[in-house]
Amino acid sequence: MNPPCPDNITGWVLAGGQGSRMGGIDKGLQLFRGQALALTAAQRLASQVHGVKINANRHLTDYASWGYEVHADSLSGFAGPLAGMLTGLQHCTTEWLLTVPCDSPFFPLDLAYRLGLAVDAEQSLLAVAWAPEVNAQGEMVCRPQPVFCMLHSSLQSSLHDFLHGGGRKIDAWTAQHPTARMDFTLPHDARQAFANANTWQDLHDWEP
Repeated sequence: MNPPCPDNITGWVLAGGQGSRMGGIDKGLQLFRGQALALTAAQRLASQVHGVKINANRHLTDYASWGYEVHADSLSGFAGPLAGMLTGLQHCTTEWLLTVPCDSPFFPLDLAYRLGLAVDAEQSLLAVAWAPEVNAQGEMVCRPQPVFCMLHSSLQSSLHDFLHGGGRKIDAWTAQHPTARMDFTLPHDARQAFANANTWQDLHDWEP
């Protein structure tokens, strides 16, 4: 197993969701600061990895117009982010896959580097970002952000079996494997780095 580096990582933008909390829209195509969210994600990944591909289940032609490979879920029925991650592994031509959601426009520009450090240090096949969040008691706690994930290509069969066995929860699948953790709590880490746009209000609040 080789440690992740820009030459052996494929970036994978997850834009295949139903957008149910925003009225069923195709979230990756919604504009933020004049540009589609998924395109912003792809561009933030581009300098960190060997190449970028997009996972989408609607409007594939629109996504492809940006010049990236686009692939729909191999598992039908909008089966969630794990289905998108499996599709990414199926179309990954490098040793590692780095997944990000389409609706987090501020994720770190050193995401690949730091998740790579985590898997290399622990010799694991999987690494997940952790970041501060405010809990229900108003306290700042560090929580996993499992869709920001570095995966080794050899995990494809494990994820395939989990999904075809009816599994859907990311945490339940990652718990089957030793998972490296990388905390994004350094002074220069933006507080909103892993925030995702769940509502129209979120996009509005971020515009300035």
